[in-house]
Amino acid sequence: MLKKSVVENTLSAALGTGADFAELYMEQTKRNTIGVVNSKVEAVQSGLDYGVGIRLFFQNKAIYGFTNDTTEKNLIRIAREAAAAARGDRVYTLQGWNRMEFSCRNPIRVMPDEVEKRQKAEKLFLAAEAAKKYSPLISQTRTGCLDIIKDVFIANTDGLWAKEQRVRSRFTVEAIASSATEKQSGHLGPGGSVGFELYDQIDVEEQAREAARIAVTMLGAKPCPAGRMPVVIENGFGGVIFHEACGHSLEATAVARNASVFAGKMGQQIASPVVTAVDDGTISNAWGSAAMDDEGMPTQRNVLIENGILRSYLVDKLNGRRMGASPTGSSRRESYRFAPTSRMTNTFIENGKSTPLEIIAKTEFGLYAKRMGGGSVDPATGSFNFAVLEGYMIRSGKIAEPVRGATLIGKGMEVLMQIDMVGNNLARAQGMCGSISGSIPTDVGQPMLRVKEMTVGGRG
Repeated sequence: MLKKSVVENTLSAALGTGADFAELYMEQTKRNTIGVVNSKVEAVQSGLDYGVGIRLFFQNKAIYGFTNDTTEKNLIRIAREAAAAARGDRVYTLQGWNRMEFSCRNPIRVMPDEVEKRQKAEKLFLAAEAAKKYSPLISQTRTGCLDIIKDVFIANTDGLWAKEQRVRSRFTVEAIASSATEKQSGHLGPGGSVGFELYDQIDVEEQAREAARIAVTMLGAKPCPAGRMPVVIENGFGGVIFHEACGHSLEATAVARNASVFAGKMGQQIASPVVTAVDDGTISNAWGSAAMDDEGMPTQRNVLIENGILRSYLVDKLNGRRMGASPTGSSRRESYRFAPTSRMTNTFIENGKSTPLEIIAKTEFGLYAKRMGGGSVDPATGSFNFAVLEGYMIRSGKIAEPVRGATLIGKGMEVLMQIDMVGNNLARAQGMCGSISGSIPTDVGQPMLRVKEMTVGGRG
C-alpha cells in the first residue's frame, strides 16, 4: 500500500495542467501455475507482478501511463509527463477522501498459496490417469492448475479510496485421441473466485473422463453437413456465442464510438421475446465476480436484454462521459499495464420455459451443438463464426450420430431474433476474454436454446 501522502502528491501533480479527473491504480499479483503432460510435471511457475497505472481525463480525452517503480519521485514524474500531454481550462484541486467499504463477495476457505505444490500436482496426476484409462485411443493428456491472488488499490480525484483482494483458481484438462490418420481433442477448464476448495467442488477425475469422452467421440465422427438448418445449442459454454456475437457489442467501448450494431437502440426489440440476458458481477465466487470494478465502482447485476428489449449497455467512466450515461460497475483491465474500459463479468441468458427434452423432441432435423469452441466476431456488424467442438445431428426429434467440423456462421442481431425456444437448465462456464484492456476472466452461460434457422458450415 502506498502512503497517503504519496497518493495525494501524485494525484495533485496529475491535475497540474487542468485535467478534470485523475486516478491511481495499484496492483500486486501473485500467480502460480503447474502443468503436467502425460503424468509428468512439465512446468512449475510462480511470479509476482507489481505496479501502478495513472490515468487523467481532459473532458472526454484520456491519457494513461504506468510503471513498476512506485517511488514517490517516479510516480510524480509519470503524472506530470501524462499531464503535459494536454491542457485544460482550469486547475482542479484534490478533495477529501471517501473510503469505500465492500462486503466480502467471494469468501475464500483455503488460500491457494498456503497449499504445497506437491498437493496441487497430485490432483493433476489423478486427472491425467483417469483420462488415459478412459480409452486406448487417448494418446496424450495435459492437466494444469492456476491460482492468482491479486491485491488492488484505487484512488481518484473524486475522493474515492478503495481496495480489494481477489483470489481465483482454475483447473484445466485436455485429452487427445489419435487414430492412424488424425487426432481430436477434448478440453475442460472449471474455475472460480475461490481458493484451493475448488478441488472439493469439482471431481478432477470425472472432468478428465469427460474430456477424454469428447476426444474419442469426435475421433469417430463424420463430417458435418453444411446449409441452413435449426441449431440447438447446449447450456454452459454455449453462451460464448452470446458473449462474443452480442455481449461485446453492448460494451460502451464500442457503443460510445457508434461502432456497435446496437448503438442507439435502447428500448428497442433486438432479440426474440423469449430472450432475457444479464451481466452480473455480484454472483458469489463466480469466475468473473468482484466486489468492485477496476475504477472502484461496486459491481452490479445489469439486465442487458429483457424479453427481447434492449435495457442497458455496459458502461465505464470515460465512455459514460462520452455517452451521457452512468457507469454500471463494468470497468475492467488485465493489469496495471492497461487502462480500464467497459467489459463483461458473468454474462448469460436467463432460464426460459422449455425443457431440454422438449427442445430436442420438437426439432425434426438440425444440428445439436453440445460444446462450442473458439471463433471471431466484428462488434460493428455482429458478424461471427464459431467452431463446434462436439456436435450431433438431430433426426426425427432425437439426438443421432456425432459430426465434426461444424461452424456456426451469422450475425448477432439476426441470431437473437431467431431464438424460438429457451430451456430451463442454465449453466455457466469459465473462459478468458480479450479486448483493448487485455485478457480478463469471464463467465459465459445460457440454458439449452434453439435457433430456428442459421447457417452451418461443414464438409459433409
